[in-house]
Amino acid sequence: MHASEHSPGPKSSREPATDVATLARDIAEVPAVEIITTAALHLMSAAAIKLGLDGEQHKDLDEARKLITALAGLVTAGAPEVGSMHAAPLRDGLRFLQLAFRDSSPYPDAPGQGPGEKFTGPVVD
Repeated sequence: MHASEHSPGPKSSREPATDVATLARDIAEVPAVEIITTAALHLMSAAAIKLGLDGEQHKDLDEARKLITALAGLVTAGAPEVGSMHAAPLRDGLRFLQLAFRDSSPYPDAPGQGPGEKFTGPVVD
């Protein structure tokens, strides 16, 4: 087989624009609450993996700190916009990750200095 038999061939110049228009239309139909909560869930999942909660092979506390801090900013800023029904589980997940970070760290941060605590305040057990 030739390489040309494996490739789909050149695309017309209109296809990418159509794809962008389709994506924009699709995203326009999604409520903001769903987009915010989905972004938060992605950050939570990534932070859990970087904390080594699925096994030590992906543990990276520096990366986990960044993800948890970003999550804290999103949850803190987004909570009034998404309402308490959606914000409560996000806050619970964030708190769990902050406590897991403290437990995973060989040198725990001082109260108020942990990941995301500049947004949430000190996290206590």
